[in-house]
Amino acid sequence: MNNYFQNNNLSVLLIGSNGQLGNEFQKLFDKKNIEYIATDYKELNIVNSTDLEEFFKENGNFTHIINCAAYNDVDKAENETEQCFKVNDEAPLIIAGYAKKMEAVFVTYSTDFVFDGQKREPYREEDTPNPLSVYGKTKYEGENKVLKIYNKSFIIRTSWLFGVGGNNFNKQVINWSRLRDSLNIVDDQVSAPTYSLDLAEFSWKLIQTEKYGLYHITNSGEASKYEQAKYVLEKIGWKGKLNRAKTADFNLPAKRPEYSKLSSEKVEKLLGEKIPTWQSGIDRFLEEMKENGELE
Repeated sequence: MNNYFQNNNLSVLLIGSNGQLGNEFQKLFDKKNIEYIATDYKELNIVNSTDLEEFFKENGNFTHIINCAAYNDVDKAENETEQCFKVNDEAPLIIAGYAKKMEAVFVTYSTDFVFDGQKREPYREEDTPNPLSVYGKTKYEGENKVLKIYNKSFIIRTSWLFGVGGNNFNKQVINWSRLRDSLNIVDDQVSAPTYSLDLAEFSWKLIQTEKYGLYHITNSGEASKYEQAKYVLEKIGWKGKLNRAKTADFNLPAKRPEYSKLSSEKVEKLLGEKIPTWQSGIDRFLEEMKENGELE
């Protein structure tokens, strides 16, 4: 590893620091004694250009800028198009511009929802996106613009993120199980549930390679929402009845890809390391919830 990555030379700006992924990066940097400034929307409103300008006037000397902020309410985005566009498309481009000025490495995140789900094998980085929702479109447009304007950028696509630092499908399933003895979960959406701790750790390993560009990072394996829920419910010892359902039953505003598993082969080859399975991710996530007193 070159000297550039000796910890005392690093200064990281972490945007969206209170979400699931930002939370994990804070813990990772604390553990590694890496200097960072953590901002969330209260400290830095990334859709306000004046806020951004003032912030970077006062804080202009980062080696890395990691953008974990996102508008990710997929259904709400169908009506709140402008806000979704500002956060997922416009803001990363503007922040990448500031990163370029100070020659900082820029990292931002995207989604499996850039694909239409027509493929039946894992999507690779070279596959052509065709997003079905406003959320997916804004993420895809954001990716393209960043890669065009700044060559020291990483775009990392991930899927079905879960972690202790925010709300997610696993937590929803656990909450539903406390209120009901019967649950209906869709079995016609398939991807890779991904533990935010693994995403942060593998992202940081990737960042240190300085091999910029587009990458997929998810936990290995794949599951339907039904299979994911079944795994969680068995682990917590729920005694209720789990029923298979179809996406069409719920009449949701945003269209979702049926199959959006991302292949992480490119990053695994580069790092010479396999990413843990989604089941392992859920096991560790549930342990963490127990340690935090959120689960008995």
